[in-house]
Amino acid sequence: MMKDHLHAVSGQIIAIGVALLMGAIIILMVGESPVRVFMTLLRGAFGDQEKIAGTLLQTTPILICGVAACIGLRGGMFNVGIEGQLFLGGFAAAWVGFAIPLPAGIHTLAALALAVAAGAAWVAIPAYFRARYNTNEVVSTILSNYVAVLLTSYFTIFLFKRPGGWSETPPILATSYLPEIFTFSRLNWGLVIGLVLAVGAALVFRYTKWGYGVTMVGSAPKFAEYGGVNVKRQGFLVLLLSGAVGGLAGGVETLGVHHRFMEGFAPGFGFDGLIAALLANGSPVATIFTALFFGALRNGSLLLEVDTSASREIITVIQALIILSVSAQVLVRKRGDSQAGERRWKF
Repeated sequence: MMKDHLHAVSGQIIAIGVALLMGAIIILMVGESPVRVFMTLLRGAFGDQEKIAGTLLQTTPILICGVAACIGLRGGMFNVGIEGQLFLGGFAAAWVGFAIPLPAGIHTLAALALAVAAGAAWVAIPAYFRARYNTNEVVSTILSNYVAVLLTSYFTIFLFKRPGGWSETPPILATSYLPEIFTFSRLNWGLVIGLVLAVGAALVFRYTKWGYGVTMVGSAPKFAEYGGVNVKRQGFLVLLLSGAVGGLAGGVETLGVHHRFMEGFAPGFGFDGLIAALLANGSPVATIFTALFFGALRNGSLLLEVDTSASREIITVIQALIILSVSAQVLVRKRGDSQAGERRWKF
């Protein structure tokens, strides 16, 4: 088992290395030094306490979305709809924040609770069709992203738009804010929520009967079915839980950072979280570090156009290369599992 784990970790490291190497080649092609670009990224991400706080702020939604992806992957479910669940959760939290006055603390919990419910409700339809008709959850969840983004845009522009403002809702009440950790940054307690979720999910998977059943369904569904596990029901519940955590990520982003909902308020966090989970080989604890890696890329890129001639869009290219490398590695592992008579990936 240790050998399999080391093999998986080495595969992820190679995937990142290949992506960074190809990124360096592209940087050379645009006439800039890869060493200078990567050093600038490091300074932009970790150069001082404000930059570190900014990196952790970018890491927070990626981490929570990564935990949502890990839950799905452990159960053999590829939830690609976390981006849409994040948008629905973010809008639901904003609506509670500006429309329902409540005491401080209770207001925050109520907004987060509705964000969780919105995320779970949004994934419920793909989860039902997966359990009832064995449809491919990858297709249904990724298509649901577009509907979620457009639906929240409609709500924001035509139903709840702030008078005279941009395409955004009224600001939420201060009683619903997530408390900030530092006075010099918007970094908030959402980071603590993400860390607790990651550690809690790891403990559940390792030490509980339900977590063991989820892992068995994901790695060897036929074996789990022979052992008395209701595979379809388990898959349905796993997708619901994954969607709930995805909705929570949107609630945290709304209550802790923007204090309102706006069009495109969190682009790409759901997809970054999914790739962070794949890089971590489905481990919630390892996702803490892979999410930090993506958060550092996002925050460090802000300094690129100031100190180098490279565009910050080079980070998008590097992320795309990482996605391609990781996807290729996952497909290789999936083929190996299929030859062994298993349906999904081992985590």
